[in-house]
Amino acid sequence: MSTPDRSVREALLDAAAEQLVRCGYRHMRMRDVADAAGVSRQTVYNEFGGKWGLAQAVVMRDNERYLDGIDHILSEHTDLPSAVVAAVLFTLELSADDPIKKAVLTGAGGDELLPLLTTQAEPVLFTASERIVQHALAQWPELDPAAFAEVADAAVRLTMSHMVLPDGPPERVAHFIARMVGRYLRVPGTD
Repeated sequence: MSTPDRSVREALLDAAAEQLVRCGYRHMRMRDVADAAGVSRQTVYNEFGGKWGLAQAVVMRDNERYLDGIDHILSEHTDLPSAVVAAVLFTLELSADDPIKKAVLTGAGGDELLPLLTTQAEPVLFTASERIVQHALAQWPELDPAAFAEVADAAVRLTMSHMVLPDGPPERVAHFIARMVGRYLRVPGTD
């Protein structure tokens, strides 16, 4: 239920996330989400437009929380290569353990959500790339903004590819992506 400290939108997103994890997208019912949040079903439709809009909002909120973690990780590192390794490792390990990402990636209850991280991933990709670029350029102002934006986009896409279809230990993937970023930007020591 919503309280003065917790908005109706957050209550609905919490209820929908729990439904997605428990029974998958196909079996998530707007009535159950509304009941869990203590609102009418019409309120859910008014807020999100429908089931797909609600699922997208859950994934986007989950992505914002993930990006908060990335900001924290980037802040802990003084050099870009180690920051990239840590960020990619965090991403791959989180995607393996995060219940929302598992529901999306494994198709629990139906594979309808997979496009949110593949063919219809633009909102997630753009948000992640933009936020990573902003943080990194603030932390490492010597980086060329255009070059970093290009390689950050490639690194985010490559990391997402490894989330969807893992290929080897996360540590190896993280170091490979960090080398790619470092070489593209001509960071000393990444040749």
